[in-house]
Amino acid sequence: MRSLMILLLAALPAPLAAGEPLGAAEFDRYTQGRTLFYGFGGSLYGVERYLPDRRVIWSFLDGKCQDGSWYEEAGQICFVYDNRDDPQCWTFELTPGGLTARFEDDPASTELYEAEDIGEDMLCYGPDVGT
Repeated sequence: MRSLMILLLAALPAPLAAGEPLGAAEFDRYTQGRTLFYGFGGSLYGVERYLPDRRVIWSFLDGKCQDGSWYEEAGQICFVYDNRDDPQCWTFELTPGGLTARFEDDPASTELYEAEDIGEDMLCYGPDVGT
């Protein structure tokens, strides 16, 4: 199933040229109540569920989910997760293909793009048992 998802992502068009960054209101309006899968370089990268009150759940598709929240600062959308103290700040843009996200704390400027609905659910496994 994972190889099918990778094939589907490889067929997606590349993100379009940069547009206007989304502010908090636009970002919240687009994401709230949705679960978005993100791709990077033709492969699935991760998935995030957007909840009310700017809360989120993130996973690198490994079943380990991280609770967090987001806020706007200096035109960026910043995420803070329970397992780390440093904010992860991104610039989001809405393109005809969906959201693109550019990581602002990375010299390589990692850019993610919203994957089309791939027909998968976000999986979050419980805490490690017996460790």
